[in-house]
Amino acid sequence: MLRLAAENRTWGHRRVQGGLARLGYRVAASTVWRILHRAGVDPAPRRTGPTWQQFLTAQAHTMLACGFFTVDTVLLQRIYVLSFVELATRQVHIAGVTAHPAGDWVTQQVRNLLMNFDQHASRLRFLLRARDTKFTAAFDVVFTAAGVDVLRTPPQAPKANAFVERWVGTVCRECTDRMLIAGERHLLRVLTEYTEHCNRRRPHQSLEQQPPNPPPPVADLGAARVRRRPVLGGLINEYSQAA
Repeated sequence: MLRLAAENRTWGHRRVQGGLARLGYRVAASTVWRILHRAGVDPAPRRTGPTWQQFLTAQAHTMLACGFFTVDTVLLQRIYVLSFVELATRQVHIAGVTAHPAGDWVTQQVRNLLMNFDQHASRLRFLLRARDTKFTAAFDVVFTAAGVDVLRTPPQAPKANAFVERWVGTVCRECTDRMLIAGERHLLRVLTEYTEHCNRRRPHQSLEQQPPNPPPPVADLGAARVRRRPVLGGLINEYSQAA
């Protein structure tokens, strides 16, 4: 039993039990687990490389995640929003909004996005996306041609794309759920202003309460005053220090 485990490092206790059964030794799986455990052998070794969380942490500076969310207008029209999140900095990019997210439209938006990234795109290594049918083969080709590997999340596993899910929850809770949206142009203006607020001013817990693009060092509190700037007509307030 110990020899099978030592010579086959990826075998768990049930695989060792199967190997023993093939040799004519019928032993309960619990017995195999107990013997391996007492011998200091992991009864259920990890089969593949790092965990998903470890992979994301190690590769965050090279990863981009994307996803769709929807906003309903006052005229009951559903608008789709395509957004991207840089995992390392939590910087958000709104690629586009449309009521008809056809494959050609989605592909063109990512072309525009990569052109806006300019030299920054060369640092990207992975794109994380859901298995949405709006992400066509042409969508993947745009990234693979730029040297970016496309990673698809498992079916019905939103936690695998947790960074985008967290962003969607934030933008809906703080912005779109609190406003009446008239149409696509109105929504794009609102999201453009809100993402600028998120990227330049809104603190993030994962960044030690700093925004993705930190502002210049603040002035001395003893010689400065706090200044408030309303965002989206006062829906959100930004605070900064002025001399």
